[in-house]
Amino acid sequence: MLFDIGPLEIVVIAIVAILVFGPDRLPEFIRTAGNLLRQVRRMVTNAQNDLRNELGPEFADLDVRDLNPRSFVRKHLLEGIDDDDFDKPVSSSMDLMDTPQRLPAGQRAPYDPEST
Repeated sequence: MLFDIGPLEIVVIAIVAILVFGPDRLPEFIRTAGNLLRQVRRMVTNAQNDLRNELGPEFADLDVRDLNPRSFVRKHLLEGIDDDDFDKPVSSSMDLMDTPQRLPAGQRAPYDPEST
């Protein structure tokens, strides 16, 4: 939903609108606001269609909401992560390594002169 408005907020908005615009001008204002909302929606739909057409068939399934950084992170990085995953202890890199190998006494560690 676009706005998270409950029934109580709608009643308050309606009362304020009646007080500000008056009962005789309120229907005209609502009609004008509805027309403006329709025009904005039409413009957004046309812009999305133009973007899809310009990008080509490779991006035909493009969802403009995916361009939002929050949605991108949520979709691509956090997808499939359950809340239970956050309760598990984090393993350190030392847990992933085998036991360290000791060099025999007197042997030097391998060195690559081209790496520096």
